[in-house]
Amino acid sequence: MTTEETTPDATGAHDLSRDLGEQPLARKMAERGLRPAHLVEASTEQLTHRMVTRAMKGRRLTPNTMNKVLRAWNAAASASDRHGDLFTYDPR
Repeated sequence: MTTEETTPDATGAHDLSRDLGEQPLARKMAERGLRPAHLVEASTEQLTHRMVTRAMKGRRLTPNTMNKVLRAWNAAASASDRHGDLFTYDPR
């Protein structure tokens, strides 16, 4: 865990930051001309536009949501990317 991802609270414990900045997913989607609707349409799971938008903006996601976005991206873009290709943080 890097110091960029954490901030100490009043007790000195570290909380994970929720906003991690724009993610590589956003750049990749822009390069291919994809919008959140394309990922939602390509997904076979319950995936919302809001989940995709939050993923692009760098809002910390649950591991389950990250996996859904990853699978939808790979389906929509005919890619075989991994977490590290789309996100700058590990699922926790």
